[in-house]
Amino acid sequence: MTEDAERYEDRVDDRDDDRDTAPLGGYALLVAGFTAGAALYAGLARRHGVRLPREVPPWDVALMGTATYKASRLLTRDKVTSFLRAPFTRRADDALAGEVLDEPRGRGVRRAVGDLVSCPFCTSVWVAGALVGSYAWTPRGTRLVCAGLGAVTLADWLQYAWTWTQQSTEE
Repeated sequence: MTEDAERYEDRVDDRDDDRDTAPLGGYALLVAGFTAGAALYAGLARRHGVRLPREVPPWDVALMGTATYKASRLLTRDKVTSFLRAPFTRRADDALAGEVLDEPRGRGVRRAVGDLVSCPFCTSVWVAGALVGSYAWTPRGTRLVCAGLGAVTLADWLQYAWTWTQQSTEE
């Protein structure tokens, strides 16, 4: 192999290694952004006299959990929201029930954001943070939003059950 070919292979190998390396600086920036947002929210809430609830009933926790699940799926997997992910991801595959699988692209902060917006587990932390903040400020409004997302989750499960029933009777 020539010296130029060896140098080219070394550069290609280095680029491949960069793609497999976690963008730690980008992650740190995202965590700092999340923390700053939470601190800003806390300051605004305090200034406006928002008082934290003494307790959060288990029903509200279940409702917010269901809403967090559905909102994170909508943000990270729904075809219609792919325009939000497009600057940071590329389409890897289609999944069941109109969902898609996107994979992160780029380096640094772009890659870190791509990791976040293509992972429902990662996004759920941000969604839950927003819902908890909203719950502290306006519990009734948050329950309404969560009920709507909960209804969509229930509808999804009924769609799956209906499809399964149809497939079972056709066999």
